[in-house]
Amino acid sequence: MRTDEVIQKFKNTGALLEGHFLLSSGLHSQAYLQCAIALQSTADAIEFGAALAEHFRDARVETVASPAIGGLVIGYEVARQLGVRFIWTEREQGPMTLRRGFSVAQGERVLVVEDVITTGGSTRDTIAALQAAGAEVVAAASIIDRSGGAADVGVPRVSLATLNVPVLTAEACDACNRGEPLVKPGSRKV
Repeated sequence: MRTDEVIQKFKNTGALLEGHFLLSSGLHSQAYLQCAIALQSTADAIEFGAALAEHFRDARVETVASPAIGGLVIGYEVARQLGVRFIWTEREQGPMTLRRGFSVAQGERVLVVEDVITTGGSTRDTIAALQAAGAEVVAAASIIDRSGGAADVGVPRVSLATLNVPVLTAEACDACNRGEPLVKPGSRKV
């Protein structure tokens, strides 16, 4: 799946938003990728999942894990495409943790799948939780990397589309300086 095809699907579904947004990282951006909207079409979720899974067919992945909540739909679909189990991490008073009875075996080969990577923070936190539980995290993947390839998550990483969407602190944000309203469309309180 080519970058332009991925972005076109986001545009067609209204999942590529423009404005003044507060991201989960606490940074500000003029563009927001609302993957929940892009993934509400099961046909698109299957297509994105198949494209990501194709990168890992020979990686001997035993489990796919995603950070809740953004990575759940695409993580499940990648796991389904690979024929492996799916688990997720959640924030418990800050840190990502395995909850709901999820566990990993010592050395279990895990692929971490996220919807969008901006700074890589949620992915790194998920990797840390899995490694602390004994897993071997073999790679990470996302539908979109909006860091322009700059986000380092500590393991090899694949994305279907890579964009360079600037993110800014509140102090450096021109929209803030103009007094434009700030919108927080994501799933996590900053």
